[in-house]
Amino acid sequence: MKGLLIRGVNNKEELEMIYLDNKGDISQRRIKILSVYEDYFRAYCFSKRQQRTFKVSNVLSIGPVRKVRRGA
Repeated sequence: MKGLLIRGVNNKEELEMIYLDNKGDISQRRIKILSVYEDYFRAYCFSKRQQRTFKVSNVLSIGPVRKVRRGA
């Protein structure tokens, strides 16, 4: 996962993440990684419209933003 976070910083790409907060609530977020540290990372959260700090251990799933294909 660390590799994906670092790649997100280097490529300035948006990622989708499913996150478990400290209260036990699960959320799906679209983020842009700003910096990566040992146990946490800073990212701009498009849902909250602000920079947030996330614990690496609380990330349930993370990956590139899925593009919706339309038409045939």
